[in-house]
Amino acid sequence: MPDELWEIAEPLIPGFSPRPQGGGTALLDERLVFTAIVYVLTSGCTWRQLPGEFGVTRSTAHRRFAAWTAAGLWPRLHLAVLDELGGCGMVDWSSAIVDAAAVRAKKGAR
Repeated sequence: MPDELWEIAEPLIPGFSPRPQGGGTALLDERLVFTAIVYVLTSGCTWRQLPGEFGVTRSTAHRRFAAWTAAGLWPRLHLAVLDELGGCGMVDWSSAIVDAAAVRAKKGAR
């Protein structure tokens, strides 16, 4: 993962809370977990297909993905990346595409 993306993402990642049942293993490097999650999201593989080379178990990656999703990480990260790219003049704000998967269509709306 590029250092530039990690520099944007790191301050947005919610603090880690230990699992309620306790016990267990040492804390993982958040960058390793983030990299594994981004791999799954961008490669199209399933959580079960997450390669062991990431150093993160699929259950840990999926659990952290669910926690970060509930905490609203992904929309905040999206805006932060757009802000960074826009500040560098790398985004053409004169046109946009609305993704129907991200915009709610109300029944009967005109």
